[in-house]
Amino acid sequence: MQTNLPESFIATDRGRRANEILRSCVHCGFCNATCPTYQLSGDELDGPRGRIYLIKELFEGVQTPERVTQHLDRCLTCRACETTCPSGVAYGELADIARVHIGPHRAGMAGIMRRLLQWLVPNASRLRLLARIGRYFTFLLPKPLAAQVPKSITRGLRKNTSGTKQVLLLQGCAQQVTTGGVNEVLQRVLGQLEIGVVTAPNEGCCGSLDLHLGDEAKTLKAVRNNVDALFPLLDRVDAIVSTASGCGVTVKDYGRLLADDSNYADRAAQVAAATVDVGEYLAGVSSALQPRFPGKRIAWHPPCSLQHGQKLEGVVESLLTGVGYELLPVTDAHLCCGSAGTYSVLQPQWSTQLRSNKLQALQQHQPDLIATANVGCQVHLADGTDTPVLHWIELLT
Repeated sequence: MQTNLPESFIATDRGRRANEILRSCVHCGFCNATCPTYQLSGDELDGPRGRIYLIKELFEGVQTPERVTQHLDRCLTCRACETTCPSGVAYGELADIARVHIGPHRAGMAGIMRRLLQWLVPNASRLRLLARIGRYFTFLLPKPLAAQVPKSITRGLRKNTSGTKQVLLLQGCAQQVTTGGVNEVLQRVLGQLEIGVVTAPNEGCCGSLDLHLGDEAKTLKAVRNNVDALFPLLDRVDAIVSTASGCGVTVKDYGRLLADDSNYADRAAQVAAATVDVGEYLAGVSSALQPRFPGKRIAWHPPCSLQHGQKLEGVVESLLTGVGYELLPVTDAHLCCGSAGTYSVLQPQWSTQLRSNKLQALQQHQPDLIATANVGCQVHLADGTDTPVLHWIELLT
């Protein structure tokens, strides 16, 4: 793609990188074939190729931020387009650069909701307290926000365990409040394998929420906080393990996010390199795993952050079939369920339609259980079906 970005912008690290990504696009349009939002609207500007053109024109000063915001805010950042792209366009990174360029602020109710989510979700203590109160006042909340109030509230792991080796288990923010039982199950499974679990007391939000809302200052603050919390423990553990693929994909990117910070770059890169998804870690001990619900038929939903972000397609599937589960075929397994972090709150109409489509595909062969690998997908899908939706770790014993 030909670009004409201002020299002053290209002189910056962000501008140079944006120019590289834009020029790698050959505008073939293959990306639109796997873009969930393009499939919903049929509007070129709601597909990756159209958004790339808008972003280019934004940087060139031809397009207004308001025009670009409308379509960029509809993007799930599912990165299915990256999996499809024959040219290797780093669309997700380009979208994040554009979001920072535009800034996190929006007018009206959209702006209020964004600020509320940034204030609430990354703080586990705050989220837990307000979730307890909010359960009694959901009728007063906007419907998209009311749907996110946890039906049950969990706590993070309360104690470390020991073993022949240890892992540092990420607890996240929303995950420990809404699906904290996932890490409890993993701690028990690892204990049977004589693998201990430690946690970092000062670990906070991974930064993904602020990252995808375009708030660079809050993103980097969260990332630095976690580097400070996690790095001192690296020499004690075999790996940093994430059971939320949405968090894992961000922590694995810490090295890039802090590459220009001389005080943090090296430590951030080491934290990122030590981080693995729980599927990657358990693949090394798969022969010792056992099914919790033998004989159950499973519909597997691979989160976008796992299959497109971390490029780990097939890892969990092999683990589940390896312990004896039957995985049912699912049409369009590459498509997003519509959760996408804050997307289900900020774009409820599109999110609900995507969930409906996804559940129709998942339930086509009448599974006993639906399994996934990310807290957002798990909560979002469970709110739309009576079929139990579990993290795949909960299928093990």
